[in-house]
Amino acid sequence: MNIINKSYLIMYQKKLNFYNVTPFLVLLIVALLAIFAPPELSFEDKEGVYNGADIAWILVATALVFLMTPGLAFFYGGMVHRKNVISTMIKSVVATGVVTIIWVTVGYSLCFGESLGGFIGNPTTYLFMKGINSSAPWSLAPTIPLGLFALFQLMFAIITPGLVVGAVAERVKFTSYILFIALFSLLVYAPIAHWTWHPEGFLFKMGALDFAGGTVVHISAGCAALAGALVLKRRKAHLDQIEIPPANIPYVLIGTGLLWFGWFGFNAGSALGANALAVSAFATTNTAAASAGLSWMFFDVMRGKKPSVLGFCIGAVVGLVAITPAAGFVAVPQSIFIGFIAAILSNLAVYYKSKSSLDDTLDVFPCHGVGGMVGMLMTGIFATKSVNGAGAEGLLYGNTEFFITQVKALLIVVTFSFTVSLGIFKLISVMLPLRVSSEEEELGLDATQHDEKYVQGTLLVRENA
Repeated sequence: MNIINKSYLIMYQKKLNFYNVTPFLVLLIVALLAIFAPPELSFEDKEGVYNGADIAWILVATALVFLMTPGLAFFYGGMVHRKNVISTMIKSVVATGVVTIIWVTVGYSLCFGESLGGFIGNPTTYLFMKGINSSAPWSLAPTIPLGLFALFQLMFAIITPGLVVGAVAERVKFTSYILFIALFSLLVYAPIAHWTWHPEGFLFKMGALDFAGGTVVHISAGCAALAGALVLKRRKAHLDQIEIPPANIPYVLIGTGLLWFGWFGFNAGSALGANALAVSAFATTNTAAASAGLSWMFFDVMRGKKPSVLGFCIGAVVGLVAITPAAGFVAVPQSIFIGFIAAILSNLAVYYKSKSSLDDTLDVFPCHGVGGMVGMLMTGIFATKSVNGAGAEGLLYGNTEFFITQVKALLIVVTFSFTVSLGIFKLISVMLPLRVSSEEEELGLDATQHDEKYVQGTLLVRENA
């Protein structure tokens, strides 16, 4: 027994190094610092500003948006090779842990704290959620507690780096990706969220409209995905032009259903109240997704393919992406066109990407990046104050200036998110091994990164599949 214990201890000690210990030590330091954060009294709603219906709805919407992250894991996990299902899914889901800790410490402050010149929030404003319970509601969400607003926004911050996973799947190291999640959240997501959604943010003051995250979530993630694919370079299977069969198409269908369901909280919840605007955003969200799913599938059929589950699912998600910035600013009929055109443009982007040397594993940039861009432009065309008085009239209604503002905001966010994300990936590649070895890639990341296997259950799978 002593010999066994001694050999195990030697093996365990060999595994311990700076890179293995650092994540645990960082979390330990944060946990110890959190002990000394003083508790605070809850905000006294003396004037009765809180609305019970609004609170109930945003609580539900927050839970719905959270559900999108495991939905995304199923969506991505079903499309990769069987040997990489677990590794792909965990990279999306682990963001719930990493981003939550960052959000509670400084993330929320960077996004929604006291504005520093319209570019970033003061990190000390809500450090360790200081003052969240005792403060008055957020100015743009006056009928719900500030803490609820912070939780709702947290769910957006969680899913955004999870979207990037699809572009770097099947070749990125898990520990390196965790570092990417942290740096992306602090250096890309937080600034763009502040610019776009804080009343003092410079894009907000410029008049750019993004109802639920076209720039903040989808364009930022899509451009980061493009940067990651370029830095990590091509997989061996991609170089050898080997077609990789999806591991589990029913997973993709389940993931699409969870994403579609959760997206009602994503978009309708961004009305920040149980009101008519939430109903309108709910309707435009569902309509655009339906239109885009059909558009993608029928476009494939027109080009000689057979109607597929993957086609409809990918198209529906593209429609959800495209309607996100526009959901609370456009009318329901126009959302049909938004879904229709977004699916076609993303479909074509996927096609032309497949003819290039770019190895974006699950087409994150063509779907989320391009879809988000289309959505921002469609907002500039179809937005109307008839739907939302706090919005603007779009190009269709004679307001060229607003459309140009949307184009400017799009270009700013694309440039910033791609450039900074490219720098983050390059920095990580200097600090840590960013990509797995060719042997690990061949064996699969489930086994080599996590020592786990995709559970096959009663599925009949060939040994050499």
